[in-house]
Amino acid sequence: MADTKAEEEKPEKKRSPVRLIAMLIVPALVIGFGVYWYMTSGRYVSTDNAYVQQDIIEISPEVGGRIVAVLVEENQQVEAGDILFRIDPEPYRIAVQQADADIADAQLALSQAQTAISTSGADISTAQANVELARRNLARERELMNRGFNTQARIDRFTAELNDAQARLNTARAAQQDARAAVGNTRSRGEFPAIAAARAMRDEAQLNLERTVIRAPVSGTISEVERLQIGQMASPGTAVLTIVARDETWIEANFKETDLDRMRIGQTARITFDAYPDLVVQGRVGSIGAGTGAEFSILPAQNATGNWVKVTQRVPVRIEIEGTPARQMITGLSADVRVDIREDGER
Repeated sequence: MADTKAEEEKPEKKRSPVRLIAMLIVPALVIGFGVYWYMTSGRYVSTDNAYVQQDIIEISPEVGGRIVAVLVEENQQVEAGDILFRIDPEPYRIAVQQADADIADAQLALSQAQTAISTSGADISTAQANVELARRNLARERELMNRGFNTQARIDRFTAELNDAQARLNTARAAQQDARAAVGNTRSRGEFPAIAAARAMRDEAQLNLERTVIRAPVSGTISEVERLQIGQMASPGTAVLTIVARDETWIEANFKETDLDRMRIGQTARITFDAYPDLVVQGRVGSIGAGTGAEFSILPAQNATGNWVKVTQRVPVRIEIEGTPARQMITGLSADVRVDIREDGER
């Protein structure tokens, strides 16, 4: 009885609160992990075969000549329209002056043609009068011949005079037609042909003169400027420096072909960069490539061989960056891209 009473009087042992918390947290964590795995399993596809891309513009002059000034340096930031370098303009300035002289010559030719029209009119009037006179003389001589007071020799002489007068009239009329044809084109074309041609040559010469000043077509960063030196001869179409455009930047992510089944244009993407570990950029699928990288390589794979081995292909996917990243985007930087393929996107 004494032992029983002692046991009843023994204080009840309290449960540890740590143990109670652990008993509640561990199942909650297991359940939460299970829910997260269920919700995210198969939701994302990702690749680390991705790189920053920007437009790279090769700058080449449109006219040839000696380079007289270089106004940019390596890695310099330029805006669209900034002057990059200049080519010697003197030969092209002389060409403009020669074109001005050609315009003056054409204008003189027009004045001469207009004068020829007036002169040919007077010549025609004189020739017509001579024809009428020769015709009357011939008629009179024939009448005398009919009366027996004339000879055949005189008839032949006056006939020749009439023919000569008619020929001079025809020549005067032809000269007038030629002059009017030259000037008459100004009514249909709006300008004397020779003047129009000379003005076109002058416009071309002026354009070439303006092209001796080479400007940046886009805003960006200057690169490979060491190819551009004062004194060297520039040739049309030969690249002398490069601009990496900064107006548009995108990510080229090369996904495995097995990742494309549910990928759609417009799905959101999360982008991180090896160069900037703390930077996270949001983007969207802009387009999916029309072919695998192997198909566009210089030496495409020849799969119809006896040593064929199946290799999972990769397809370039363009990821459009949303907003302006907090760090500078440098073309060629490595990136990691994760696309949410559960979104509908744009079909």
